[in-house]
Amino acid sequence: MRSVFAIAAAFAVGLQMMPTEARAADNLNLICSADVVICELMKGTFEKETGIQVNMVRLSSGETYAKIRAEARNPKTDIWWAGTGDPHLQAASEGLTQEYKSPMLDQLQDWAKKQAESADYKTVGVYAGALGWGYNTEIVKKKGLKEAKCWADLVDPSFKGEIQIANPNSSGTAYTALASLVQIMGEDKAFDYLKQLNANISQYTKSGSAPVKAAARGETALGIVFMHDAVAQIAEGFPVKAVAPCEGTGYEIGSMSIIKGARNLDAAKKWYDWALSAEAQSHMKDAKSFQLPSNKSATVPPEAPKFEDIKLIDYDFKTYGDPAKRKELLDRWDKEIGASAN
Repeated sequence: MRSVFAIAAAFAVGLQMMPTEARAADNLNLICSADVVICELMKGTFEKETGIQVNMVRLSSGETYAKIRAEARNPKTDIWWAGTGDPHLQAASEGLTQEYKSPMLDQLQDWAKKQAESADYKTVGVYAGALGWGYNTEIVKKKGLKEAKCWADLVDPSFKGEIQIANPNSSGTAYTALASLVQIMGEDKAFDYLKQLNANISQYTKSGSAPVKAAARGETALGIVFMHDAVAQIAEGFPVKAVAPCEGTGYEIGSMSIIKGARNLDAAKKWYDWALSAEAQSHMKDAKSFQLPSNKSATVPPEAPKFEDIKLIDYDFKTYGDPAKRKELLDRWDKEIGASAN
């Protein structure tokens, strides 16, 4: 009779000889911070192409950062895909994510490579999009509201109860808006502006794209969001118009990071390389996702808001992705805005 040790040794050798696709270890624990439709499309496409089973959870950027920070000693996530770059940069600076120099880096736009370089390759840019808003043209016409073309227009008393924006504690979109206004106006003036804007806010949502979805359904007149989220509602046939504010606006670099201590590191690197490919990024338009892809050869949806058509500020990702600065701004928002939020 063969000994238990001999059987175990034989099993171990056999496991080593099995093709990668057949191993039970071929799993990937993914958090996706994009819209659920593109999350599902990316998950399904990757599984089909690689045979790796993806266990996916959809969370906003702020929620993801909080989760991976809480689990730092015992990580349950392998890779974090999408969501605004600021929380990714914060996670990188706190050592929650790990360095990875993908062989795909040379194929990326400069802004995506700079994102990686600034974080010592602990994150990378996967798409970009400008901040703005989308409004329901039928509601604006019916209620005789002024067409909002500038940040200044949003504090007009006629918009009382007609605007939604996400909470910057949970939403990367809303944090980008907060940081953008601080850079455009200066911090004190930006908070004075946000206090005026608060009078017109009907709801602070958890998700960054929820405000324009509410506008599309006629539940509110206007949602402050990334412009590509407004374009997605237009593509669905809703009476929405996307706006880039006249004073200038910030933008996001949607990012991707491998979690430090990832249990399925090889699978995480496969997703990382695949998600930076032109082929994978060209799939995003199939889910009506209209960001600007980071791979130079990826197909850019014709509906995607182009940076050259928008007055962009020189958004300081390093400063506003810094943990101390982020905490300072969010604490002030909680005290001066959140405490009096409707």
